[in-house]
Amino acid sequence: MSLIQLAGIERRFLLGDTTVHALAGLNLQIDAGEYVAIMGPSGSGKSTLLNLLGLLDRPNEGSYLLEGRDVTTLSPDEQASVRSTRIGFVFQSFHLVPRLTAAENIALPMMLAGIPASQRNQRVTRALKDFGLDNRADHKPDQLSGGQRQRVAIARATIMQPALILADEPTGNLDRHTGEEVVHLLEALNASGVTLIVVTHDQDMGARAKRQLVMEDGRLKSDSGANAHASG
Repeated sequence: MSLIQLAGIERRFLLGDTTVHALAGLNLQIDAGEYVAIMGPSGSGKSTLLNLLGLLDRPNEGSYLLEGRDVTTLSPDEQASVRSTRIGFVFQSFHLVPRLTAAENIALPMMLAGIPASQRNQRVTRALKDFGLDNRADHKPDQLSGGQRQRVAIARATIMQPALILADEPTGNLDRHTGEEVVHLLEALNASGVTLIVVTHDQDMGARAKRQLVMEDGRLKSDSGANAHASG
């Protein structure tokens, strides 16, 4: 089943009096449960594509269907609702709230969604245990290692049980060993059925994905899963 369908996506930016085509005529289909790496040089359109998939940006033209729903036509509030319930984000720089504890950071999406405190507490306790953070619940981000911060970020990204996780260079600020632990966590989530899309410069990490998309000048230069999706 198609989770994501992009058709004729154009994203243009004005730089001075020059129009930059960050994404140009992009067509893409990603099925539920896939593990996809988006690769390519800086300026190729990777981050623009990720922002668009995460409803952090809108295309100038084209349609984006998420779970069969055209999300490009939604109001900002409707997009925010879809983003908070169906999409989880994992960033290179963690994006944790400095004044909140690990438990409070994980609970934040549920608070914003209006989930009752009793349910929040149960789910946070479970997440802390699942991610090996039981003894770090009351620690603030500056009291955690890089790997622990990224585990908090992944727990926060998945606490609403999203259909899609978007990870932007998730191991970029971590040493090799810690990075591998984080990759294994993300891959375990994918194995449980969550669609995982990773933007990475790391060839080794990109090679781990079941499907590699290579971007160049706002276009899809290659797609290792193209044949499987040609009929869709």
